[in-house]
Amino acid sequence: MKSNKETATPSLLRRRFLAAASLSLGLGLTSLPVFAADDLLRIGYQKSSSLLIILKGQGTLEKVLAPLGVKVQWHEFSSGLPLLEGVNVGSIDLSADVAEPVPLFAQAAGARLTYLAQELPSPTAQAIVVAKDSPIRNVGDLKGKKIGLAKAAGVHYLTLQALDKAGLQFKDVDVAYLQPADGRAAFEKGAIDAWAIWDPFLATVQNKSNARVLTDGSKVDVSYRRFYLASTPYARNRPDVLQKVVDELRKTGEWIKKNPKEAAEFHAPLIGLDAATVELANSRRSYGVALVDEKAIAEQQKIADAFTEEKLLPKKIDVRENDIWKGRK
Repeated sequence: MKSNKETATPSLLRRRFLAAASLSLGLGLTSLPVFAADDLLRIGYQKSSSLLIILKGQGTLEKVLAPLGVKVQWHEFSSGLPLLEGVNVGSIDLSADVAEPVPLFAQAAGARLTYLAQELPSPTAQAIVVAKDSPIRNVGDLKGKKIGLAKAAGVHYLTLQALDKAGLQFKDVDVAYLQPADGRAAFEKGAIDAWAIWDPFLATVQNKSNARVLTDGSKVDVSYRRFYLASTPYARNRPDVLQKVVDELRKTGEWIKKNPKEAAEFHAPLIGLDAATVELANSRRSYGVALVDEKAIAEQQKIADAFTEEKLLPKKIDVRENDIWKGRK
């Protein structure tokens, strides 16, 4: 487990960014063509990419893009940072939704991406949890305790804000940087005192391990937006393709909220979970898809500045240096 004492530097972030991307893809990024083709859309996604996972399961994008002469390739990643590096190096054209800090860490590592769309806030869809019988009753009790979380994930910022509201600093806790599978194992073994995690992993540990929510985004002013990002060359070259994708994302989000049980039953086997857990997770996600507006960008800058102040980002970044896609509302 990794301590939070490590100091971030641009070169370190970049090396880890590239290594994580290659490992996450399994075959390595070099096995994919590193260029954008007009007749192909390469999509990267992760387990929490609900809307795109459903679209993949339905074969919807293949159908709507066929008249444009565009085929779809799907590539699964373990987490958000390597997914965005896949976009940055030209092996992926479109990144599924990732939480707010992910593109900030990517930008600090040298990535140049286009913000395509956002999933509107879902503040209760990520939380810090403890075991049901834990003596930890509030965030202040976490001082000196070990917290598991995924680096650069939305819960990284959630933890930062929760500690700040409780009068603590990041250095006051022992942070173990863990991907979701490792985090769950550590939590269930009692190797960590608390776990900062997002849905559907949050719903899973609540239903299967009797985890107790200590705090969530609604209590510490953390919006938990998720962003879809595209390769900048692809966004400039094929706005027609990306508009089709955004349209289908919106429709799918609306379908989930209007048909929660049917959606959960379809979604659950696609990610290896039971329908009740997926329905709980989906109930906390907004699934509202919109263009990225000034409010979202201002929040991104606020988050970036908070990470910089804690020396978790190696330098100050300007979120507005990225392209912001202006599609159809």
